[in-house]
Amino acid sequence: MTTTMISSFNSKALNCVLWNTPKFSSPPPNLFSSTKRRRLQQIRKKKAHDQATVSSLISSTAVYQTTTLPVELTALVTVRKSLKLSIQDMMLHWFGNHDHFSHHKEKEKCLVLQLVSTETEAESTKPKLSNEAILDWSKDLNLNLILGAGKTSYEVQFEVDPKFGMPGAITVSNKYEKELYLDSINVEGVVHIGCNSWIQPDKDSSEKRIFFSTKAYLPDETPAGLKELREMELRQLRGDGTGLRLPSDRTYDYDTYNDIGNPDAGIEYIRSTLGGNTHPHPRRCRTGRPPTSTDDNMESPENEFKRIYVPRDEEFEEAKQGALDVGKLKGILRHIIPTLTIIASRDSNVFKGYVDTNCLYSTDMSLPKILNKVQEFLKFDPPKLISGLISCCLPDEEFGRQAIAGVNPMSIQKLTVFPPVSKLDPSIYSPQESALKEEHIIGHLNGMSIQQALEENKLFILDYHDIFLPYLDQINALDDRRAYGTRTILFLTPLGTLKPISIELSFPPTNSDSPSKQVLTPPVDFTTNWLWQIGKAHVSSNDACAHQLIHHWLRTHACMEPLIIAAHRQLSVMHPIYKLLNPHMRYTLKINALARQFLINAGGVIESNFTAGKYCMEMSCAAYRDWWRFDLEGLPADLLRRGMAVPDSTQVHGIRLVIEDYPYATDGLLIWSAIETLVRTYVNYYYPDASAVNFDTELQAWYNESINLGHADLRHASWWPKLSTPDDLTSILTTIFWVTSAQHAALNNGQYPYGGYVPTRSPHMRRLLPEEHDPEYTTFMQDPQKYFLSSFPSLLEATKYMAAIDIISAHSPDEEYIGDRKDLSTWSVDTVIIEAFYRFSMEMRRIEKEIERRNTDSNLRNRCGAGVSPYELLMPSSEPGVTCRGVPNSISI
Repeated sequence: MTTTMISSFNSKALNCVLWNTPKFSSPPPNLFSSTKRRRLQQIRKKKAHDQATVSSLISSTAVYQTTTLPVELTALVTVRKSLKLSIQDMMLHWFGNHDHFSHHKEKEKCLVLQLVSTETEAESTKPKLSNEAILDWSKDLNLNLILGAGKTSYEVQFEVDPKFGMPGAITVSNKYEKELYLDSINVEGVVHIGCNSWIQPDKDSSEKRIFFSTKAYLPDETPAGLKELREMELRQLRGDGTGLRLPSDRTYDYDTYNDIGNPDAGIEYIRSTLGGNTHPHPRRCRTGRPPTSTDDNMESPENEFKRIYVPRDEEFEEAKQGALDVGKLKGILRHIIPTLTIIASRDSNVFKGYVDTNCLYSTDMSLPKILNKVQEFLKFDPPKLISGLISCCLPDEEFGRQAIAGVNPMSIQKLTVFPPVSKLDPSIYSPQESALKEEHIIGHLNGMSIQQALEENKLFILDYHDIFLPYLDQINALDDRRAYGTRTILFLTPLGTLKPISIELSFPPTNSDSPSKQVLTPPVDFTTNWLWQIGKAHVSSNDACAHQLIHHWLRTHACMEPLIIAAHRQLSVMHPIYKLLNPHMRYTLKINALARQFLINAGGVIESNFTAGKYCMEMSCAAYRDWWRFDLEGLPADLLRRGMAVPDSTQVHGIRLVIEDYPYATDGLLIWSAIETLVRTYVNYYYPDASAVNFDTELQAWYNESINLGHADLRHASWWPKLSTPDDLTSILTTIFWVTSAQHAALNNGQYPYGGYVPTRSPHMRRLLPEEHDPEYTTFMQDPQKYFLSSFPSLLEATKYMAAIDIISAHSPDEEYIGDRKDLSTWSVDTVIIEAFYRFSMEMRRIEKEIERRNTDSNLRNRCGAGVSPYELLMPSSEPGVTCRGVPNSISI
């Protein structure tokens, strides 16, 4: 149930003993530390009109004692056990097994709690403590979990000395035999302690968890009674770097990606360690599993039935896990019909026509309700793109539109020189001169010269040449993998849409007479039309691979994980920056652990489906080594880097787009600006000057460790931003906020809606472009559609892939979206912060309405028109499921 204010608290104690201050015009001497006085002076200077905030700060810390008798305080403790355990307890209670809850065993079946004061004992550095209070399940077993509310609340009585002062923390020991979830503790309805954590059964009588009040403190402002506990908890979270990890542990540490291979399963499952000189990569959360039997430096991989370690508080909630389990079940069932069809027909495992592709989707909505429910589990929902298609081929207009309004809007660049130039080392890969010539594109520039088109920002490129070329020989040696390194030139039409005007397909140079490059241009007859469609399919395959391995996995999941680990290790939960970041770290470590178990592991979903196969992660490592830069991960910096914007000081975000109707960028800049405004207000409130930033030991330790341990392979790079001023901190935090929320949403949530129709966005190709001297050229000429469809993954491969991206595109019922915060009580006396979060929430609502308006503006042809899908990936809110919209606070899937 929802926590409510208790009505029977000891009002005399509250008013006379603890924190209700008598009327006075200024604080009594020595009431505040010098740091506290300095903070109050800063607040007064910045917000002289906000006298209510200052008074609240004073009244919440002043202590006056008018009695010598012990004072009893009432706390409301809200807990939640897993559904399974709660039902077991209730059944035992109903059917009379009172021994399970017997009063004489209360310390064996209870929580033991103890309040900690913000003050220390006289002549000691030890904090003042209340008596131990017992939370006994037998006194108030609540049935509301069965009824669906999910939480149970209990009253607990504490006795404290009248000179106790303000409660600042609480210690908790779990004497119950199972873990339980401690939601929150409210002391007299005034002091709120947000726990939101699983409490493990005590391993010994001294085992205690520490929870602090929700109030934020910089390190040098920590009340004397809490300093030792603050440091102790951080030591516990860091651990000592040794030993195996148990599921109940809370230790955060770093390791290389040394667990994605499985050499014991066979030589084909051997994979290199990611992280180090050979394959640079961000670090992951250490699991501490034993090494494999064949390599003492590699951890044994987890099998699919065993839970991979993450710190206990990073595990999924039941609603999230339940949604994933349902998604897996649907994926299994949706694979049955194609399998049975192939077995029954004894036919080849390939698509044979447009009908074959459409039969995978539940398009008949006129069935009875119960059959529709069955159909939901046996067939896929139609992807967003299908409504505008009349064949298996992606129209040129849609191909161009998806470069700026699809699931990967982060690869397109402005073309600055023609022909394009490779950046690969010519001593290794030979000179890589482009085969693109003036005659290939001049007829598609609306009368412009090439130089004029370049100067007027009319030419753009999707360039996957340098990414793929170093791996093409290995990729093409794999079974059922055929690939090129592609370059595609696009022209910006007067309508503001993009049109592909040439495609270059490249192989590594060989000594044979066969050319290593070929160029396709828009078709002039039936034959060139089918060649053009196959060429576009290879580009889309390159794009799908680069999107998944670089923009999605590397830039969001992998590169954010070290900053999250460092935050837990170096920033106390009391730290204001930890509190700001906390919603943006939710579930990420667990998602990345599952990725190592099922997605990026040897033989996993990524290797099985995407072009690079067993070389997928090596390709990702190369991008990290040669291309990734934290200082260019913010949206404006990324757009400038790709030439998609130019500096413009008149704009609130400092840039002007070169394509006005660029949906990802136009919507994204609205969110970016709102994030930056919120973060700047927040940072300036806690850090009025550079010295406050430089002397924050926890903050500096977090950032330094993120670089030197988390991104150890790039720690010497000169481009890492400095952290010396409030502006530096604002920039760093805004980038993290952006990447973990909006950028990840734009790259992830459209995977099934835009990629669930495999012929238009195939994760890999099985055939190259047919050559006239090739024996298969006759097959192509006789039935080009059959040849085209046989280039894609098999029917069974396609359904497995569709099931995977359907799961990872879905929002869970417990998703938390940008603009919504559940921890505002943290800043209950800091009205500047409360108002900033409120304005941010209102701004997200305004942005949502603005995106809705843009999607109905017929002048914006990249998001509005007949058969054109509206761009909704950056809509802040969403319902659960695959919706192709919604911006979660964190990388939660």
